[in-house]
Amino acid sequence: MRLLHTMLRVGNLDESLKFYCELLGMKLLRRKDYPGGEFTLAFVGYGDESDHAVLELTYNWGTERYELGDAYGHIAIGVDDIYQTCEQIKAQGGKVTREPGPMKHGSTVIAFVEDPNGYKVELIQAKPQAAAATETKQTAAV
Repeated sequence: MRLLHTMLRVGNLDESLKFYCELLGMKLLRRKDYPGGEFTLAFVGYGDESDHAVLELTYNWGTERYELGDAYGHIAIGVDDIYQTCEQIKAQGGKVTREPGPMKHGSTVIAFVEDPNGYKVELIQAKPQAAAATETKQTAAV
């Protein structure tokens, strides 16, 4: 088994595609209109669906807004340079809701951005390759 996708209902598909593809660097993998059901599905991600989990953006024609509720948390994306990524997102009109910095009670550097629908996206600073290799060796030795 493997995770295939996460579905988000969006009020403006073009704005959402711009956010995920232009600001977060995903690629539009496929898009299809379903006139009989009056909805459009767009799948975006960082790699082919055959070996990567992706996001399914569902636009129900005529629905411009959803109540997000309080059960939803966030999507998490690893980035190589969280500070530069946040600056680029802001420069392109994106909304950074938590500036980069260590998480509470930890040392992992995180930030949060918000998509046009209000969904939260957590950015997590990827560990440098050398640190990740050292950590893997230490874990293997235990």
